[in-house]
Amino acid sequence: MSEAASGASPLEWQPRAFLLAASGAALLLLGVAARNPAPLFLALPLLLAAPAAAFAGPRSPPSARVDTRAEGHGADVLFRGSVTLRSDGRAGDLVIECDRPPGLAESRPPREGRSGATVTFERTWKIREPAIVVVPPVRARWRDPMGLVERAVEVEASPTIVERYPPEVARIGSVPLRRTMLLPGESRSPRLGSAGEFHGIRSAVPSDPPRRINWRASARAGDYLANEYEPDRTGDVLLYLDARPSSLGPALDERLLGISRAAAAGIASSFLREKARVGLAVFGEFLDVVPLGMGRAHAQRVREGLLGARLADVRAPSERGAIAAARYFRPGVTTLLLSPLAEASTADLVPFLRRRGYPVVVLSPSPIPIVAAERTLSDEEEAIVARLARLLRRQRLAESWRYAPTIDWEDYWSLAGFVSFLHRPLTRRAG
Repeated sequence: MSEAASGASPLEWQPRAFLLAASGAALLLLGVAARNPAPLFLALPLLLAAPAAAFAGPRSPPSARVDTRAEGHGADVLFRGSVTLRSDGRAGDLVIECDRPPGLAESRPPREGRSGATVTFERTWKIREPAIVVVPPVRARWRDPMGLVERAVEVEASPTIVERYPPEVARIGSVPLRRTMLLPGESRSPRLGSAGEFHGIRSAVPSDPPRRINWRASARAGDYLANEYEPDRTGDVLLYLDARPSSLGPALDERLLGISRAAAAGIASSFLREKARVGLAVFGEFLDVVPLGMGRAHAQRVREGLLGARLADVRAPSERGAIAAARYFRPGVTTLLLSPLAEASTADLVPFLRRRGYPVVVLSPSPIPIVAAERTLSDEEEAIVARLARLLRRQRLAESWRYAPTIDWEDYWSLAGFVSFLHRPLTRRAG
């Protein structure tokens, strides 16, 4: 059975191998034509170099274990990891391939270190604005020392998620939220906490601390019993992302949606740490939702929902988004709408949500900083264009303020104004 049929990766001959083979064939023909044995002796090592390199390499695809992690803070991203061969082999024969996600720029040349069967690598990147991106799994290839033949390495690797959002979102979770009733058919959270309303008594497990043991019930039952609590909740919050296209263009819409995804990821993490229930709604052509929930498993569902959020091809009417939200979330849920408010057809989503009974707070990432950084105009023209853009932006925000508090987000690496606003309940408009 061949390697391709058995699922194993075949050997891949490099251009250098064909060049040596062609040179050897030319010398062979020259020696035969000239009846001179000297070119024949020169042709022999050239013709045998590539087969010898393949024969000296591994007979089957080698396997390796890959460990990766993303470090750094702010705009600095340090992606590092290691590749360790499981079978006999040298790390010097490995070629590491690491794809850089869109939106990240290389700030320093890649660095690698080799020791025994392990290769360590570092990639230093700069991220333009807050984002939540996925770094694809690292790939590795075996290559002979002469670079004549390669074979893919079977690696055990998983994608790495890079999250960058303003640090102020860590304080958002302490904002008091409204409590809403459980949805019909919604199960209780299985997460147990040391505080909260008493839920019941269950059999104790070895990991239960002595304070949780119900000693009176244990004495009556003749076995250890423990108290079970329902964790306290500060309330419910719905993160609503507007993923519809606008007149700004697909490229700018994608960047603004990426900024909104990053802000939603940070806000969701902060509220989930405070035992609040968090829901996610992404409105493109239709509404994609993650129902209200809490706990680590739910945090992973919210993250996957944000990673899967994509810009829609069709601009759906705003009323559809409000009607669809009422199918999944009860009125009264505190709603954080993340939308650039690029035009009137997208800004009217706010009044439609208000009419359905959702108290809305709008966080609007402004497109002005991105557009200003890409323009190449003279100082006088730039000042006029910036003035007109800000006047139009202020008008759009004023129209939104008629229905809900609206925060203009221009400094993408800071949410101090938004957090300060949420922590002043007396100045917020009643829901």
